Amino acid sequence: MRRRIDSKFWGIAWFIFVLVLVGFMFSAAFFLTDSFYQAIHLQPSLLISEFVNSLLALVFTGLVAGVLGKIARTKGWTPEMNLFVPIIEALERIAAGDFSVRLENQFQDNSMVGELTSSVNKMALELNQMENMRQEFISNVSHEIQSPLTSIRGFAQALENDQLTAGERHHYLSIIEDESRRLSRITEDLLRLASLESEHLKFEPKTYRLDQQIRKLILACEPQWRDKHINMDVALDELEIAADEDLLSQVWINLINNAIKFTPQAGSVKVALHPRGDQVEFRISDTGIGISEEELPHVFERFYKADKSRTRSKEGSGLGLSIVQKIIDLHKGTIEVESSLGHGTTFIVSLPIKQ
Repeated sequence: MRRRIDSKFWGIAWFIFVLVLVGFMFSAAFFLTDSFYQAIHLQPSLLISEFVNSLLALVFTGLVAGVLGKIARTKGWTPEMNLFVPIIEALERIAAGDFSVRLENQFQDNSMVGELTSSVNKMALELNQMENMRQEFISNVSHEIQSPLTSIRGFAQALENDQLTAGERHHYLSIIEDESRRLSRITEDLLRLASLESEHLKFEPKTYRLDQQIRKLILACEPQWRDKHINMDVALDELEIAADEDLLSQVWINLINNAIKFTPQAGSVKVALHPRGDQVEFRISDTGIGISEEELPHVFERFYKADKSRTRSKEGSGLGLSIVQKIIDLHKGTIEVESSLGHGTTFIVSLPIKQ
């Protein structure tokens, strides 16, 4: 309340001061021009005389007001004029990379300053979160790449041993080959994810038979599910959809491969495709190892691996489901997951029939 009274007082005082200053400057301008005209024996028209007087008075007013304002700010006579200084300093710190800065709203009666202060704090918070995500992403990438590189380097050095048997040498070479493929998958998935997040991504929806696409991909994976004696229960309704066929193929391949990968020998995988109003619903369920309730919210995070104990043959890049979610988001669809440990997992994808 006190600050509001002080603000009103300063406003009235400055208004009166400006009026007096402008009046004085107009009088001074009139006196100077009149003396000048008499000195050169000139009698201009009233219109020209008034125009020159007004222009000169405005120039004098600007100069004097600028000087007085600078003095007032230096002496601290006008505290309200300094309320933007902390905001400017905060923005300079943010520009220098310090996202921990937070401002206190010292002028709560000033809605404009309060809103600006809140916006700066919100921007700093979001930038700080993005910086933490960036550092975590770099750390995860470094870890994922370093792991296969360490294996390749270690087994390559082991091959230098002339005492190795042919069987051992073949075993080490197969590990190096597997780790090389894994490293390749990581880099490919990183490039694919970067492409999906790029503003220049070519998104080319067209109308095609979704059930035919999924059936072909299931048949392409036949060697994997036959090798594990997995029972594939497939129920696909004939459906047309307007979507990017190449992008969606990555979604179905990833989900089908995951279901096969984490389903034990002689298990089962059920795939279903049905219409739901103006949406299509794709479901894929397995009888695999499942995911715990605590880990479910994180399955779509980059590099997150719910099954920490998986074997080398089951290791992936940790980016597959992140890519799946990004592609579905591009199609304005949704993906959900239902699972519990030891009882399998179900992924449910809903997509609009028309883009």
